[in-house]
Amino acid sequence: MIDTQDSTIAFLEQEDMLSKQALEEVVQEHLKTGHSVLSILKGQSYLTEDQFLKVLAVSHGIDFITLEPDSIEQVVAHLVPFELADRHTLIPIKVENDQLFVAMSSPMDLMARDLIEIKTGYQVVPVAATYDAIRLAIQCQFDVANETKQAIVAMRLKENEAGAKADGQTLMFGEVSNPITKLVTSIVRGAIDALASDVHIEPQAAGTRVRYRVDGMLQQTLTVPASVQNEVTSHIKIKAGMDIAEKRVPQDGHISVNHMGHEYDLRVSTLPSVGGEKIVIRVLDKDAQKWDIDSVVLDTESNKKLRKLVSNPYGMLLMTGPTGSGKTTTLYSLLQLVSTPKRNVITVEDPVEYRLNGVTQVQTRPVAGLTFASALKSILRQDPDVILIGEIRDLETAEIAVSAALTGHLVLSTLHTNDAAGAFSRLVNIGVAPFLVGSALIGTVAQRLVRCVCPKCCESYTASEEEACRLLGQSTPDTLPELARSVGCNDCYQTGFKGRKSIYEILPVSPKIKDLIVDGGSDDAIKRQAMSDGMMTLGQSAITDVLNRSTTLEEVSRIVDMNH
Repeated sequence: MIDTQDSTIAFLEQEDMLSKQALEEVVQEHLKTGHSVLSILKGQSYLTEDQFLKVLAVSHGIDFITLEPDSIEQVVAHLVPFELADRHTLIPIKVENDQLFVAMSSPMDLMARDLIEIKTGYQVVPVAATYDAIRLAIQCQFDVANETKQAIVAMRLKENEAGAKADGQTLMFGEVSNPITKLVTSIVRGAIDALASDVHIEPQAAGTRVRYRVDGMLQQTLTVPASVQNEVTSHIKIKAGMDIAEKRVPQDGHISVNHMGHEYDLRVSTLPSVGGEKIVIRVLDKDAQKWDIDSVVLDTESNKKLRKLVSNPYGMLLMTGPTGSGKTTTLYSLLQLVSTPKRNVITVEDPVEYRLNGVTQVQTRPVAGLTFASALKSILRQDPDVILIGEIRDLETAEIAVSAALTGHLVLSTLHTNDAAGAFSRLVNIGVAPFLVGSALIGTVAQRLVRCVCPKCCESYTASEEEACRLLGQSTPDTLPELARSVGCNDCYQTGFKGRKSIYEILPVSPKIKDLIVDGGSDDAIKRQAMSDGMMTLGQSAITDVLNRSTTLEEVSRIVDMNH
């Protein structure tokens, strides 16, 4: 056994990473096969990724460090471009004489080390650090504000084009040839990295404000100088295929970009305002595999109920809730569930935001006379089994949808109502006869999105007596539950929240509820009967998540009327 193998085994013993039995198995396999200890450890998955990295570093004489993002100087970190740091998960941490120390999650990546030496002229000294620690450091050092500040400085100093190039890298909007291109690229890239759904670029008196909508909340990101506002607007409009000379009317366009191996579709909308044109960019990930019902509907009971509803061969299911509450995402997950080679599934939407495999999707064009109602008439002649209607807005659309549900089709659609019970009276108010509503509907679902506490920085605390009363519905609670409190860290952009989850109010149409609908029963009467049948309200679903410490009482109070 050579010295390297001995030192690796000694290190495993010293760090107590393996049980004695496991270590003995590794040694025996090494002696029997001649394979290195490292290859055996990797092949048999004895260690976690972080543990293996530590062993790999030590076996090759490379230091393993606990990386703290705040300890890295920005000047040193930016010795390599973001694209290189992001692609290879590495970041420079210090310079000593002619040596550049670089934290790497793959310290044996010789190609990355050569690239850094060519770009910087320094001799690279690799040190090992965990993948998560390096990603956090990259996020802190190369955040959109820092990148954009550099672009703005470049504008003000009027650097030449060669100096403004991003280290010869081809970015999402093509080869960077001027600071405006670099600025727009950094804004869009920052939005994608922050998992933002929208980018708001808003002209203000003091400059152009840029905000990201992350987890449903707008966050101030940076302010671009007013002097370059028109150039930024024109650049985006050109890329989106808009008329840059037309500034008096709203325009729509889109841009397809590639970022870190993913395809994104940017839906661009302009709106003339007093200070100039406001731009909103919707960020859509074409490669996102987000339509699996188990990843969309996390609650087991809600998942089971929704699966049962769409197992009906015909009838109408309505999703209700305000704009941005996740209705379309849930409907897409249900479509993926019912879309099989034996079924003809057709949608009519305004607009079609994501393409679904195996589904025929139609986009309305009111200017050309293709409305929801006219599209539905044509769809019914296409021998459909399942039909999704983006939204029921008028009597004609509602009547065709109800008729389709009554003639053997499964129809999925949305309505804007506050709760599940309100969908019935909404259809009646549109003009659909109550007996048709009662016969066609198999269920209604109200949905909201609540932000989840960041797992890296949330804190637990004992609820106050007032909070416990609100949650448990008791005037004198027997015990005070442990709840979660949002704090804020770099990983969640200091918001205290990361990601969102859906909460549901699922109302299947039972025989008793059908009788109430036909007899013109009130929303409250229908809701009471549904609760008697076992329906969990939005408030009850929200309380469950608070008690599970996946979100906070303040967050669900923002989304749901907890007092009611």
